Amino acid sequence: MHTDFKTLTLTVEDGVADLRLNRPDRANAMNVDMWQELREAARAADAAPEVRVVVLRGEGKHFCAGIDLGMLANGLGRPDLELGRAAEERRRAILDLQDTLTWLERCRKPVLAAIHGSCIGAGLDLAVACDLRYVTADAQFVLKEVDMGLAADVGVLQRLPRIVGEGVTRELAYTCRSVSGTEAAELRLANRCFGNREEMYKGVAEVARELAAKPPLALRNTKQTITYARDHTVADGLDQIATWNAWALQTTDLAEAMQAFVEKRPGNYGE
Repeated sequence: MHTDFKTLTLTVEDGVADLRLNRPDRANAMNVDMWQELREAARAADAAPEVRVVVLRGEGKHFCAGIDLGMLANGLGRPDLELGRAAEERRRAILDLQDTLTWLERCRKPVLAAIHGSCIGAGLDLAVACDLRYVTADAQFVLKEVDMGLAADVGVLQRLPRIVGEGVTRELAYTCRSVSGTEAAELRLANRCFGNREEMYKGVAEVARELAAKPPLALRNTKQTITYARDHTVADGLDQIATWNAWALQTTDLAEAMQAFVEKRPGNYGE
């Protein structure tokens, strides 16, 4: 599994991939290298049989300060092109950034975000692309784009309403106000709020180990089914899960899970 990155660190132990944003001197702002490496890491975690769960966190004082301002200064495109072609080039660049974060959803393994300090702009786009979010009480979430003269364009305006509702999303997007970790839990943006980083990391590690011990196919199929249902009708979702389980009901994981339950022991599952 590829783990040699410039802006990230990635280690795997007992089925859990520990993925860390590693630009602490820049508050983990997402530069060109980090955008590309996040996609590589998500793909690697998806493909690696030894990975069952991913935990995403940030080194230093903050989770992520958003997109690196140097990228915005360069305009995400080629200024030498005429207007129409320059706009087409910028659109391609934005779609590529979107694809990076969508890979956190494409990754078949659950991705847990452990968030402390600032989670601003694209950092929030990153967080809401994860399956679960755990936060410290003093974390600060800011949907900052309107104050910067932009509309957020890499996923938060599409994913956040499905997490906290349309009204809350509109308020946070319009006002750009700061939301503490405590309020984030009240708004259901966060699954749980902890008093400090040490408590959060301990709690997230416990959840990650618990998930890593579960039948992996069932966990992966459940993630895919929930994501599919979010974006389709109820009828489509029911048809999709019927198709999945038509073959999933024949897996060895099912027999092992039932036997482990009867014998009151941990399950022993394949990859």
